[in-house]
Amino acid sequence: MGYKRQSLLVFICSVALCVQIASADLSYSVPEEKRPGSIVGNIPKDLGLGVGTFMSRKARIDAEDTYQHFCDLDLKTGNFIIRDRIDREELCGEKVLCMLKYELVLESPLEVHRVSLLIQDVNDNSPVFPKDSVKLEITESALKGARYRVNEAHDADIGQNTVRQYSLERNEHFILTVRDDAEGSKSIELVLDKELDREKEHELKFALIAVDGGNPQRSGTAVIHVTVLDANDNAPAFDQAIHKASLAENSPLDTLVVTVRASDADEGVNGEVSYEFSRISEKAKKVFSLNSKTGEIKVTGTLDFETNSKYEMRVDAKDGYGLSSDSKVVIDITDVNDNAPVIHVKSLINPVTENAPPGTEVGIINVQDRDSDINGQVRCSIQQNVPFKLVPSIKNYYSLVTTGQLDRELVSDYNITISATDEGSPPLSSSKTVQLSVADINDNPPVFEEQSYSAYVSENNKPGSTLCSVSARDPDWRQNGTVVYSLLPAEVNGASVSSYLSVNGDTGVIHAVRSFDYEQLRSFKVHVMARDNGSPPLSSNVTVSVFVSDVNDNSPQILYPTPEGSSFMTELVPKAAHGGSLVSKVIAVDADSGQNAWLSYQIVRSTDPGLFTIGVHSGEIRTQRDISESDSMKQNLIVAVKDNGQPSLSATCAMYLLISDNLAEVPELKDISYDDKNSKLTSYLIIALVCVSTFFLTFIIIVLGVRFCRRRKPRLLFDGAVAIPGAYLPPNYADVDGTGTLRSSYNYDAYLTTGSRTSDFKFVSSYNDNTLPADQTLKKNPSEFADVFGDSDSSPEVSILVLPFPSV
Repeated sequence: MGYKRQSLLVFICSVALCVQIASADLSYSVPEEKRPGSIVGNIPKDLGLGVGTFMSRKARIDAEDTYQHFCDLDLKTGNFIIRDRIDREELCGEKVLCMLKYELVLESPLEVHRVSLLIQDVNDNSPVFPKDSVKLEITESALKGARYRVNEAHDADIGQNTVRQYSLERNEHFILTVRDDAEGSKSIELVLDKELDREKEHELKFALIAVDGGNPQRSGTAVIHVTVLDANDNAPAFDQAIHKASLAENSPLDTLVVTVRASDADEGVNGEVSYEFSRISEKAKKVFSLNSKTGEIKVTGTLDFETNSKYEMRVDAKDGYGLSSDSKVVIDITDVNDNAPVIHVKSLINPVTENAPPGTEVGIINVQDRDSDINGQVRCSIQQNVPFKLVPSIKNYYSLVTTGQLDRELVSDYNITISATDEGSPPLSSSKTVQLSVADINDNPPVFEEQSYSAYVSENNKPGSTLCSVSARDPDWRQNGTVVYSLLPAEVNGASVSSYLSVNGDTGVIHAVRSFDYEQLRSFKVHVMARDNGSPPLSSNVTVSVFVSDVNDNSPQILYPTPEGSSFMTELVPKAAHGGSLVSKVIAVDADSGQNAWLSYQIVRSTDPGLFTIGVHSGEIRTQRDISESDSMKQNLIVAVKDNGQPSLSATCAMYLLISDNLAEVPELKDISYDDKNSKLTSYLIIALVCVSTFFLTFIIIVLGVRFCRRRKPRLLFDGAVAIPGAYLPPNYADVDGTGTLRSSYNYDAYLTTGSRTSDFKFVSSYNDNTLPADQTLKKNPSEFADVFGDSDSSPEVSILVLPFPSV
């Protein structure tokens, strides 16, 4: 029968191995007690994969916690190795097949292969009898052929390594018979071969030896101690041969499992029955107890369906004199939902880039529940409203994938809570939080805080002074959000913008490179670029308008009369001039603007302080009273022109007036001269005449050309008989009535110069009734001037200078 049992075991193993190979899973076998570090097999080779591919796909071995520490995977070689000592008897007990099941997980793509490891038994356990000494009490009346049952020895090994035969030490009275019963166990009986005689021998001792079939063989011994008594011819009898019970794994201590009962027909001591375990495993001893008097089997330890779902044991019933019988007890442990699902994060891409498309797999989740059937069925879900979801994959694996576009600037970190709930009653659940960060990409250009910037600076500023500051924000992270400022290339007044302004690349502060002049440059625009340090970099621009404000840095410039020291100019005043008559006009301009260009006029010194007055804002010189015969013919006026700036700037000029109706009455003009340099006046006037004539001729040609092309009146700076072109005036001159220009009712004609070392005369005609009549304007030829003023040289030279003068 033992040989048949072994053949059946080999056949079952072969069939299991063939089934696994046919399903393309891996199956290995290894003897128990194998040295740690021993190689079981090479998984990449068996799967037809290279070791490099094996490592790149993040291969790993998963198993239940019970088996996890026994084996491991060497990623460098792909060898499946023994990690810890494996005791088949401790691990599987009396199971015919001791199989460790693992899962080989490969990623990219996800693959799961079942790896089965069959633990082969080795003969490392000796047969052990339940008791070292078997006590039998046999009456001397026992007949030859009487049989006395002895408990068989137990060998934790299986197959060929279990108990194969029994032998009895030679003695005069007993022989040994061994037979196999229907349940596969052995029935060992001592057969009385020679009647006992208590008077000759009241006790016998001999050895019972059990030998297994291993190589080398192991044996166990029990001492048979026979006490010869008077006759006890009835052994206890159980009410049933097999006792079965079912017990939930969460049963509390002292729970009654089953009660075994046996009866003995004898009376007295021979009929008193006691119970004891005749065969029980070490695990069963820790969780069950037997009451020797009542036969009650109770729970004394913690039950666990996932560790051991079935217990088998034998109970002996003995009477007072050693007759006995046994019964088999089978206890099935039923599963309850006492294990919550366990969530394992097997793989996680952390951080994940924010440009990852929807559907990107970022992690692999494994959920295990040690319970069975419906108690081990698990539902897995994500609780929060996050852009992720779980997609069922293979068996109890899930893929964590994105469901929408990620944006690190909105949410940079996610706490994803994964919940797993089984189908038990009541259901058990567990959760695990996975922290996932979003990696930044450069997807946001810098944004300026304002749409445009304005900077105001006074002219004559110091180079390096701060004008304004621009600021841009980039919501990206680290270098993608680091902003650098720079000026875009451009030209301002024909020069590079970098020669006017500079910007601090880190702070955005704009500095002036040079000093600005309002009269040359009043405003300009530059473009500032903000660029991040991403790859590729992103940028944006903003316009900065720079406005230069005026300061009073230009003194008034007198156009008429010519400033003192450059020429000698004289106005002729009729003797019949009444009070309020216009005599002359001081014309001045200021290159500044605004109130800095508002001019006021004042006579600071005159020959007769009460005779002439000047308009504070117009510069018109008029008589305060009628001219009298007692007034001096030669009148000298010093006029000061002052602007309205802070501080105020001013300029002065000299005005020479002659009170006379006829040049014949005019005395020698040499007496009026106040400057020794007038000796060169004639030469200067000739040069000025040529220049002005050329300019005037050019001006006339331009005017005629404009009239011909556009058929309209040209725009001149002044309207009147004679106009001064705009080029004659200083730059930025503003024609503002009452601030240094003539009124529109006045017109001034040419004025005359005499020969060498003589002064100039200016004769005035007016369209105003308060001015001198036009026919009284001095009109003389050069010889007449010579007669009036006299010659200083033998050959006098007289020149007529016609200067253009504005009429407003």
